Amino acid sequence: MSSQNIGLAARPRALETILLGGAIAGVLDGFDAVAYYGLAMDVPAKLLFQHIASGVLGGASFGGGWPTALLGLALHFTIAFGAAAAFYGLCLALPAMCEKPFIYGPVFGIGVYLVMHYLVVPMSRVAPRTVPVSAAELIDQLFSHTIFVGLPIALAARHSSRTAPHH
Repeated sequence: MSSQNIGLAARPRALETILLGGAIAGVLDGFDAVAYYGLAMDVPAKLLFQHIASGVLGGASFGGGWPTALLGLALHFTIAFGAAAAFYGLCLALPAMCEKPFIYGPVFGIGVYLVMHYLVVPMSRVAPRTVPVSAAELIDQLFSHTIFVGLPIALAARHSSRTAPHH
């Protein structure tokens, strides 16, 4: 191996990137949401995850008890795994994303926030907001998506590329 190739990463492993990155992002972002909305707005975790499920079920989600809260939790992780899969795909097209996780992870996290906020949620059955997003909520959302979503996914991709066999 020449000195030019030292430190160059192989292609990331799909399952490791998606499962590890998605699971870590899902847990961290979920805990952040439960903590933030619980403390700042007194929203119980059950109601928070029912709100996520309302994207599929509409208002009926809130009368469904724990089964709809668990559906919301499953949807939350589905989105996290989907984000990790998207990052993996981007790494294949743009290997620098995998090589510089502290730059591209947070940028990707902002992209996830924008897609969720301006595309996914408006196209879902979630009831439109009746109050504007506060500055504190926006800061929490941006922090969570950059540090708890984008960064762990990017770090998982970099890790999987460094443990993948080099060809």
